[in-house]
Amino acid sequence: MSSIRPHHDPSCWGCGDNEHGLHLPQPVVEGATEYEAYFSFDERHQGGPGIAHGGLVAGALDEAVGLLATWYAFPSVTARIFVRYRHPVAINTELLLRAWLDEASGRRLHVNASISDGAEVFAECKAALLHVPLEHFLATPEGRAAADRLRNAAGNDAG
Repeated sequence: MSSIRPHHDPSCWGCGDNEHGLHLPQPVVEGATEYEAYFSFDERHQGGPGIAHGGLVAGALDEAVGLLATWYAFPSVTARIFVRYRHPVAINTELLLRAWLDEASGRRLHVNASISDGAEVFAECKAALLHVPLEHFLATPEGRAAADRLRNAAGNDAG
């Protein structure tokens, strides 16, 4: 495994600088098979009073499996995800988000994840992700603009 520069979109809701996002740290070792991060939901992520919205809980799990898969086989996207909610997830509480590679076969990766307080699991998922060509992200004007920014930054780093 080697250390690499992060290669993900800076406006990502899960790991980017998005003002409404979770600001999860990105993995730093390509080929890693486990990911852990501490984070918390806040009032912006609330569903019921004091409880994180279930869709955002699923989104955090998806981000964890996606981060791990992308750093294992860049780039990767979620093909399917199954979420099991065990207990309500409180806002303004430190949470442990974990993901681990279960299996890799060809282009398909099977990754599991959980959200816990370190002891009790509140939600978990099993996901299948696909390693895709980089062109997958060039289908939108925003994707093409991001690619141009990365190319320009790489050109500036080389000089």
